[in-house]
Amino acid sequence: MDTSRHSLEDLFSQLGLANSEAAIEAFCSNNRLPPHIPLEQAAFWSSGQAQFIHEAIAEDADWAEVVDQLDAQLRH
Repeated sequence: MDTSRHSLEDLFSQLGLANSEAAIEAFCSNNRLPPHIPLEQAAFWSSGQAQFIHEAIAEDADWAEVVDQLDAQLRH
């Protein structure tokens, strides 16, 4: 079982997104989320990305912590 801690860069790579610091900052700036929309239901995700995020949260997977970090940054 992979118990390594994942970074935002790792998460963006897993989601098939550019994962440089500048790309992550731009993504977060351009995709703000209102508090009433769950992260996995955001309109900017593909169905596969939304499913990955949903499973990471629902299963409290090793990705859950960094998914929570992304959620916080998108609402900042």
